[in-house]
Amino acid sequence: MKRFQLVTTGCADVIVCWHCSEKTRIFGKQIEKLQDLIDNLLRMNTPEFTNELDLWREKVEKEINRLVPSSGTEPQTLHRAMRHSLEAGGKRIRPILVCAVARCFNENTAPLPAAVAIECLHTYTLIHDDLPAMDNSDLRRGRPTCHKEFGEAAAILAGDALLTLSFEILSSSYSNSPSLANFLIQDLAVASGSRWLVGGQMEDIENEGLALSTEKLSSINRKKTGALLAAACIMGARIGQANEAQLALVRQFGALLGESFQVIDDILDYTASAEQTGKSSGRDAANGKVTLASIEGIDSARNRATFLTQESLNTLSNIQGNTAFLESLVRWLEQRAS
Repeated sequence: MKRFQLVTTGCADVIVCWHCSEKTRIFGKQIEKLQDLIDNLLRMNTPEFTNELDLWREKVEKEINRLVPSSGTEPQTLHRAMRHSLEAGGKRIRPILVCAVARCFNENTAPLPAAVAIECLHTYTLIHDDLPAMDNSDLRRGRPTCHKEFGEAAAILAGDALLTLSFEILSSSYSNSPSLANFLIQDLAVASGSRWLVGGQMEDIENEGLALSTEKLSSINRKKTGALLAAACIMGARIGQANEAQLALVRQFGALLGESFQVIDDILDYTASAEQTGKSSGRDAANGKVTLASIEGIDSARNRATFLTQESLNTLSNIQGNTAFLESLVRWLEQRAS
């Protein structure tokens, strides 16, 4: 028995027909473009992809619980604050990228400790981003921000502790391979330091309310968001023992994905509710932050995100191994609503 569904797109209303395992047939305007859109949506929503995504998240959560001190560890207020933010969920994109990229090359070395390390560092940046002196946000990942729950002093210290814990995890978990541990620590330290992530945050603050070129904005986005996403990919490639040529491709893939991720985040700050995103919405406009959406409009920002996504997929196609999950992940990130 056939099922039909009316799908509304930005171009036209089209009829989508499913019949068991038959290929989707589309009737309407701009057939080729719409066919690609529907095929992409179907690929990223297959049970195989969603099940694998959930499985990686579950593995990351278990490893977080294993490697991060319990909330009962003294001083309890500090460790409760750390876990308050770390256990709030989220998409876990950075740790999943570490694991998924590593698997493209080989699975001889466990990627999960590195995955937890980068999530600890990422969570530290979120805690500090939310502080009154920064973005002054009340909500993160669907719960009160760390400083709202524990006070500013505890939130600052929780962020500090997660930052240092990330390097403790890398040094201890890969101690049997000192060269790998050194590279992983270096990758994460450089990506999160003054020339990249923290530097991008500084430039973001300094340019609030100013007229920026799209080139300058892209540079800030590559630093404050793209660098850490690229580091996740590079760390995964190192764990998988990728060669230098493959490392270069992975670095390019991660940088493109990271910039696309930030553009989509900026769009969602304008278009999505706090209930959808799990964090305070409308903060960019309230803080006078300049984004591609504020400079060129939502439609132009979406077009830029689509271009960057396609460029990241083009790069991914040259990376060895089974990249099917990564391809679906990239498409899912482009279409996300939170």
